[in-house]
Order: sequence, then C-alpha cells, then structure tokens
Amino acid sequence: MACHYDRVAHTSASAGALLRHVRTGRARSRADLVALTGASRNTVSAKVDQLIAANLLEEGGRGWSTGGRPPTILRFNSGAGCILAVDLGVTSVDVAVTDLSAHILATVGHPIDIADGPGPVLAEVDRLAQKVLAEAGLTPADVCAVGVGVPGPVEFSTGRPSHPPIMPGWHDFPIPSAFARYECPVYVDNDVNVMALGEIGVEGSVQDLLVVKVGTGIGCGVIVEGRVYRGAQGSAGDIGHIYVHPADGRTVVCRCGNENCLEAIAGGGALLRDAVAAGLAVESTRDVVELALRGDGSALELVRDAGRTIGTVLAALVNFFNPHRIVMTGGVAQAGAPLLAGIREAVYGRSMPLAARALEITVSDAPDRSGRVGAALMAIEEFLDEDSVQSLAR
Repeated sequence: MACHYDRVAHTSASAGALLRHVRTGRARSRADLVALTGASRNTVSAKVDQLIAANLLEEGGRGWSTGGRPPTILRFNSGAGCILAVDLGVTSVDVAVTDLSAHILATVGHPIDIADGPGPVLAEVDRLAQKVLAEAGLTPADVCAVGVGVPGPVEFSTGRPSHPPIMPGWHDFPIPSAFARYECPVYVDNDVNVMALGEIGVEGSVQDLLVVKVGTGIGCGVIVEGRVYRGAQGSAGDIGHIYVHPADGRTVVCRCGNENCLEAIAGGGALLRDAVAAGLAVESTRDVVELALRGDGSALELVRDAGRTIGTVLAALVNFFNPHRIVMTGGVAQAGAPLLAGIREAVYGRSMPLAARALEITVSDAPDRSGRVGAALMAIEEFLDEDSVQSLAR
C-alpha cells in the first residue's frame, strides 16, 4: 500500500505536473504546490528550481503571510517562447503568434478557398505566419510549436487529414511538413476540437462539455474532464454525418455521398439552399443569418427548423454522454436565439430528465477568437506535456 502511495505522489509532483499547477493558476507558491501534491517541501523545491533553471518558471514578489515568512510568488514564464496558431477554414484563414499562455501577440486573417488544395493554401499560411512573426518582433527560431485547426477529420498522431468531405485534394497530406522551417513540433487537429480548447481557455475546466460548430459543416468537440476526447483514430465528434430523418420526408444527398446526413439537412449550405427555394433574396448563409437577426419570418423559421434538427442529434448525445454544457459556435450559431430555441426544444423534449436537468445550452462568447486561442492551447499542451517538461527541466 505504501509503495502505491509513493508512486502516486511521485507522479503528481513531477516537473510537468508542478508546471501545470502554476500555469493554470492553481498554485502561486512552493507551499501551494506542497499542499496540492502531498509531496515533501524538499522534493517540490528541487523540481521548482529545475523549472526556474529551464526558464519555464520565475520568481516574483512576496505573497501574503499566514503567520510565518511570506511565500515567494511563482509565475509561469509565458515569454520563454512563442506559438504559431493557425485556424484554417473553408473560405478564410486566421494566423496568430501567441506567447506560452496563448495570449495573442499579433494576428492576421485572409480569404482563401480550401478547395485550392494544400499547396496554394499552406503557402498563403506560411506568408501570413512570417508576417505576424515580424509584426511581433520574433523570428522562426523563437517558435516552440505550431498548432493548426482544419475543417475536416484528422489523424492526430500524424497530422494528416482523412477523407475530409469539404477539403478536396487534402486527403493524407502531411500538413506538418509545410512548417518544416520552424524546426519544432507541429500539431494538427479538427477545427472543432481546437475551438473546444479555446472555449475552456487557459485555466481549463474539469467539466464535460460539447462544443458544436454549425457552419459550412457541422462538427462537435468533446471535452471530458477538461481534455479533448479524440477517440481511437481522432474522428470522435464527427456528428455532421449522422443520419437524420427530415420532418418533410425528403431525401438529400450529402457531399460525403450518403443520404440525409445532419450537415446536408441543417448545415450552412442546407440553410442557404432552403432559403433560396423559399424565395428569399440571399446569396450566402451569412445573408440568411442576418435576415433572421432582423426578424424576417421565413428566415427565422428556417433557422429554428435547423435548430430542431440539430437538437434531435444533440438529444441523443446528451442521453449518451450527459455533459454539463453545450456551447454552439460557427457562422450559423450567430443567429443566436432562434437557433437556440429550436435546439433547446428538441434537446429538452427528447433527453432523459436526469441527463438534461442541469444542462446549459449557450452560444459561444468569443467565436472569432476560439479557433486561434484553441490552436495555440493545443500546441502549448502538447509542447509542455510530461515528457517534454521533464526533458527541459533536467
């Protein structure tokens, strides 16, 4: 029994664990770390000294005394390096450079067409990356890691897209190779997983939540106890291609080749298609959303119907996963109240009472930033994992 306790204590007081406690604000001093880990003061001090020597922690002023000598404040050195964060969408890309706390130092966005393929698109990303680095007064040598979010399924271990329906020409392309000039780790994930990390932020969360993006496609980031759940191959949360039965009984072929996928019935493209068929003078999904926001009856009903359809799928997820929260994001989610009304109607009506009793369903507070912040956080979490920190702190 004692051996088991020692092993657990040793793990919880690793250099990586101590750094995480300080990074996330759970600890501000050596005494806090001793209290959190149960490790001895000497063990914690030795590891903290290693982290200071590695330039990952730094000492600040004195904290409040509780009777003895005031503790020395510990701070994460977020300026020890920088992160390139890339939020790649279907029609635009945002590139940012952040510090190691995901604070954006410089950012730029630009229109692209994902269907142009990886060569032209990633060349544009590289140009934008050099621009933001120069704007922040940094060089490629300062980059510790690169985080990239893409609008399709990704094999996380390799950073290669896998048969992405809205990214023609991208299947199995080694995205990390496009960032070879930075000579650092490159992490690539589905854009909704990245947004989910952006939603929980630097301080993290111990909650279970679903972050649902409704844009050109529909995807879901699954957060389990504050961490992204990716599944066996990295495709967890691809709810856009779940079969749904439309209320009007029609059959719609999805871009993936199957019939009546959620995306084909309630995604942004479907919303635009149905709005045009209804005689609305619109040219984009954004036009439909803006009409709904202005109170147009036909647009409101279309958005609400899309919400109901999405809600039937989310109700099944609520019964299965029982999350604390569902956060809606993406272009269609900007319609706000009418979309939420449809989603809530279906979710609360079809979920089991216990699963939905304390469930919150909201729209993201920062949809424009969550992709870049999430991409940075993904890279930071992977760069500062247990093994990497242990290696840096030697």
